[in-house]
Amino acid sequence: MALVAQHGILLESARGPIPNLAELIAGEPIRGSWWAHPASPEIFAATMAVRDSEQVVTLRLVFGKVTFVHRRLWPALVRLADRISPEALAAIEEEHTSSGKHLIHSHPFPAWVPCDVTAMARLLSEEEALGLMPEGILYPGASGRASRVG
Repeated sequence: MALVAQHGILLESARGPIPNLAELIAGEPIRGSWWAHPASPEIFAATMAVRDSEQVVTLRLVFGKVTFVHRRLWPALVRLADRISPEALAAIEEEHTSSGKHLIHSHPFPAWVPCDVTAMARLLSEEEALGLMPEGILYPGASGRASRVG
């Protein structure tokens, strides 16, 4: 959680324009699947803790990859929502069924956004919101709109 709070936005394990949680936990670049890395138990525990936190939303924000966003950046995301595809802003939850299947549940934007976050977003200018986001992230959304938000 401290890593997500520190960075604000992290990829789960994909490579991209921002760090990923798996490699931060491993302390080194990971070749191939993180499941084969010696730190896989710690990586798994960290990803589950982050996904279960009420302080983090899990999206497919950065290039369609699983992305963790800390609550402190939610107002900026809401303020910049018109620059980001709706698919990228849908919160996702994974469910592991007793049969071993993974089900992914999607919660559309803005249904997952708490009222206090929406209120804070109204107080931000677009420039302020962009300034809170990591530099250099471009996300071409499904609608073709582009954003600095990945």
